[in-house]
Amino acid sequence: MNLKLFNTLTRKKEIFNPIRKKHVGWYACGPTVYWYQHIGNLRTYVFNDLLKRVLLYDGFKVKHVMNYTDVGHLTSDADEGEDKIEVAAKREKKSAKEIANYYAKVFEKDLKKLNILFPDIIAKATEHIKEQIELVKILEKKGYTYQTSDGIYFDTSKLKDYGKLGRIKKEGLKAGKRVSIGEKKNKTDFALWKFSEKPGVRQQEWNSKWGIGYPGWHIECSAMSSKYLGKQFDIHTGGEDHIQVHHTNEIAQSEAAFGKKPWVRYWLHGAFLTSKGEKISKSKGGLYTISELEEKGFDALDFRYFCLNTHYRKPLNFSLDRLKGAKNSYERLKNIILDLKSKKDSNKTKDYEKYKKEFLKSINDDLNIPRALSVLWNVLRDKKLGSKEKLKLVYDFDIVLGLGLKDIKAEKVPSEIKKLVEEREKARKEKNWTKADKIRNEIKKKGYIIEDSDSGYIIKKA
Repeated sequence: MNLKLFNTLTRKKEIFNPIRKKHVGWYACGPTVYWYQHIGNLRTYVFNDLLKRVLLYDGFKVKHVMNYTDVGHLTSDADEGEDKIEVAAKREKKSAKEIANYYAKVFEKDLKKLNILFPDIIAKATEHIKEQIELVKILEKKGYTYQTSDGIYFDTSKLKDYGKLGRIKKEGLKAGKRVSIGEKKNKTDFALWKFSEKPGVRQQEWNSKWGIGYPGWHIECSAMSSKYLGKQFDIHTGGEDHIQVHHTNEIAQSEAAFGKKPWVRYWLHGAFLTSKGEKISKSKGGLYTISELEEKGFDALDFRYFCLNTHYRKPLNFSLDRLKGAKNSYERLKNIILDLKSKKDSNKTKDYEKYKKEFLKSINDDLNIPRALSVLWNVLRDKKLGSKEKLKLVYDFDIVLGLGLKDIKAEKVPSEIKKLVEEREKARKEKNWTKADKIRNEIKKKGYIIEDSDSGYIIKKA
């Protein structure tokens, strides 16, 4: 069953055909490690993880590279303002390296909590300065650069198809614009190498043939991806906010340097996390971190389950109430799994293979995880399918879903609570509902609740 992916470059859903059969070269834009990653950022990495799990499930060998931007990302996302890492270092009175390492480690802890598979290679921009300088030299030799008072810039007017990823109109290329950082020939031109205003003031700067400075934001991804994946590769992912500028500029400089078109065959972008229909941002609020959600009684996997319910290309409307609903559904799912684990019945009906095909069809249809999740729930609702078969399907599906369902274990219940539960069960058998309810309330006061079902009951912490 062919995997189909929506390619931002062509605006079409296409059958995935990698350059090398069954081998995937993939570069994912990683975080700028100057602050904590909020749940809007982390939705993108859940999407990346689902893509990786689907590729592996389909039998592909994946080489997954992700970067850490630890220099060069300015506060404007363009070529103006201060370097975000330098700003953070001043704010926290630490070295730039300490800042980057600290927030990278926090990010990695969040990835583990979200059960996200780690990239095969994590590349730091500061450890690939040589490669970035060499790439700028190639562009200079080919006539795509020019120098201003503050740096070396890429001339976007030299490319007829500049802006094809974001469908940028050509008229926007002609009007030169004077900006505070220097003279650009075209307003879409971007910095490849920035000069230090006062050498020795910045914590992170390097010598080059053009003078002391540091790389622009976009050049790192082209330099590092080509080092580890070659001059052309299969997949590039990121958030949809990268389409218009960052990824557009990556394509421009890479295709100019390497002469490969397309430089990347499939571009995939995850949609925003929103609140009341608007993108969650610093100005709008709602920028919870995983740790902050944990303080509010949520688990990281509650957020992962929440993400699974909306397709990666659709905005995901967030609120604590909606997250609470996802948490309740995930808790119910885990309780059903625990219940199935306690049973031994087996019955492999004709629908067993049908469910497997439906799941595979869903995930291979541009990662339709919401539909795949509904297949899992249909399995659990099937009254004819045996418990052993249900668990086998659930564990297989969870290779993609990543909810840790195989590792779920029943909590140890204190003997005092067990005794009360037994008394309640006896009262229920005697149809003494008043006594049963009274005991149930007593159990709740002690921090536990009982969930009754047709197959029995489950005890869990309140």
